[in-house]
Amino acid sequence: MPERTLGEVVREVRESRGLTQAQLAEKAQVALSYITVMEAGHQRNPSRQILSRIARALGVPAKRLFDADA
Repeated sequence: MPERTLGEVVREVRESRGLTQAQLAEKAQVALSYITVMEAGHQRNPSRQILSRIARALGVPAKRLFDADA
């Protein structure tokens, strides 16, 4: 099974929660463009602080996102 990128994991969890990119960006207090770029695979190394806010907004442990390719 191919490894999933961070962006793929974020998109998968976001969609399973029924959130739009804009809703996730608002909940995580990050720019919509940041979420868009991350999900497209162009933001590969976000800070732990940003990733923690995204994880909290998605209601998942940050480790799930940190270990995206696991």
